[in-house]
Amino acid sequence: MQAQLIPFIISGDARAQAAFYIEAVGGEIHALSTFGDAPGTPESSKDKVMHLSMTLAGGNTLIMSDAFQDAELSANMGLSLSFDDEEAARTAYRNLSAGGVEKYPFALQPWGNFYYGELVDRFGMTWQLVKQG
Repeated sequence: MQAQLIPFIISGDARAQAAFYIEAVGGEIHALSTFGDAPGTPESSKDKVMHLSMTLAGGNTLIMSDAFQDAELSANMGLSLSFDDEEAARTAYRNLSAGGVEKYPFALQPWGNFYYGELVDRFGMTWQLVKQG
């Protein structure tokens, strides 16, 4: 059996979060449907994102939807991007950290021949960015 793991984010604002990620690392939205597409949806929820599918940073799939209540983020979960180009990794780190918190600056690490940086973006998502040295 073979399966593909695709991250799914329940967001406080899926449209804004997706737009931020596309601007930060490149990508595009492939599908977007709202709860208004489903029959019987209350007027107050019709514009909420039911399903948003996108590719980021050269083809990585990410799926999102809007939360109906405050989205609770977990420090136990995050996203990791591995780059083959140091400047692209540095740019992604800088872009994703805008308005967020830099936890570990993107730098060559003493414990191995690779670059690593960690941040929490303005939507509360933890990112780890890596470039093999």
